[in-house]
Amino acid sequence: QFVESGGGLVQPGGSLRLSCVASGVALDLQAVGWFRQAPGKEREAVSCISSSDGSLYYADSVKGRFTISRDTAKNTLYLEMNSLKPEDTAVYYCAADFVWDSTVQAMCASLLRVSNDWGQGTQVTVSS
Repeated sequence: QFVESGGGLVQPGGSLRLSCVASGVALDLQAVGWFRQAPGKEREAVSCISSSDGSLYYADSVKGRFTISRDTAKNTLYLEMNSLKPEDTAVYYCAADFVWDSTVQAMCASLLRVSNDWGQGTQVTVSS
């Protein structure tokens, strides 16, 4: 259902734009988000968009550097990543589902918990 792309090797301070093309799901109707998993670590939430009011969530570690957006006409989710750091190195995945919660942060956590149809992800490596 999800095909992620746009990853690569970039130097610290560099930028990348990730894309996630969804098929079989309407990204404008569901909660959507980006998640990442570094080697030896659990998958974590990076950024999400609420389906109810479009509220945005960013993990503290990426706030001010990453921007999530979606193009409903293309049914594509994006993650613009600037000022990349070595600790951003991970495989990045997107997800979407019908989840709601009292806050967009809780919704993002719920989306991570319920998602099980993950794509292949896209590798982001930040290194000099």
